[in-house]
Parts: sequence; structure tokens; C-alpha cells
Amino acid sequence: MDPFLVLLHSMSAGLSSNELTELKFLCRERVSKRKLERVQSGLDLFSVLLEQSDLAPDRPELLRELLASLRRHDLLRRLDDFEAGAAAGAGTAEEDLRAAFDIICDNVGKEWRRLARQLKISDARIDAIEERYPRNLTEQVRESLRTWKAARREAATVPQLVAALRACKLNLVADLLEEEQARSLQNGRGPSAPVPWDSDGPTSRAS
Repeated sequence: MDPFLVLLHSMSAGLSSNELTELKFLCRERVSKRKLERVQSGLDLFSVLLEQSDLAPDRPELLRELLASLRRHDLLRRLDDFEAGAAAGAGTAEEDLRAAFDIICDNVGKEWRRLARQLKISDARIDAIEERYPRNLTEQVRESLRTWKAARREAATVPQLVAALRACKLNLVADLLEEEQARSLQNGRGPSAPVPWDSDGPTSRAS
């Protein structure tokens, strides 16, 4: 189950009937009277707020305001712990991607165009990348990966890169990515990242 939904469920279980009534009152300008009448629990209310996009895992500000109004500092601490964990998880994912980018840049070579197309990068964008870095193959590869990352945002993951590489028959590079991830998990930490994936400056290696 989604960690944020688990958090909301646990918070709902800890609310008294009086606190639920107060939350409904506080949300009267955001939620229609008809919907509020159907709310029987904190989770019901949170679900309505999620549906209306007033609440989201990356936008918990309203939840924080509501809990502060109830003076439920214990629940606020739970929210703090959730946000800290989410930030740590995001940091690890970024480190994994940086390491994956380095491996791909070092091993894909001129096959990067095929990989880029597999990652749904347009031919026009591929041509623009070649024009921007006409004599730097490594930076062409890295720029294509940056483009994919910017388009996919949080959905950009190492397993997606592995799948794309295998679809292009670049199984050796895919194996290297999986080995790096396994090594990172075994060490209990994210892989090192000597070269930032989103750097705009060209690298020292040239084709």
C-alpha cells in the first residue's frame, strides 16, 4: 500500500469524534456540504481532499495545518517522520540514477540514439543534442538521459533504464546497471556519484 495512505489511515484511527467534527468544520470552505455529510471518519475526509488535489504526498501542507489546529503534536511528528523518510528515499533514487547514467555514458557509445528512441525521446530532440555536442559522444549520451529524466520526473527509475537497454539488445550494459544496484543494496548505501547527472558543462571525455 502507498506509504502516504498508510500514514493517513493511522492518523484517522487516532482521531476522536470531536476532532473529526472540528476537521470537517475547518474544511467547510474546501469541501461541499454534501460531501462533508457523507464523511464518517478521518480517512473519508482525507480521501475527499486527495480526490480534489488539496492533499498529496508531496503537498502535505493542508494536513499539517489541520493537525496543528487540533494541537495533535504526536500526529505532526508522524508527518515529520514521513517527510524525512520520503526525502531520504528520493535522495537514494537520485544517487542510483546518477550511477546508472555514468555506467551508460561509459558503455553505450553510438548506440545511444537507439536507446534514446526507446526512452521516447523525439528524433528532433536527438538531432538537437547532436548539434549541441557535435564532438562529445559522452555528453550526447548524458544529455539524452537528462532529457528523459526531466520528462519522467519521479517516474524515472533504474529498472526503466534496464528494461530500455534490454529492449535495445544492450544486455551487457543492463547487466552492469543491475550489478551496481545489487552492490549498492548490499553495502546498505547509495552508489557514489562523481559526476552530477544534471550538469550543464561538458565532460573532459570526447568522442
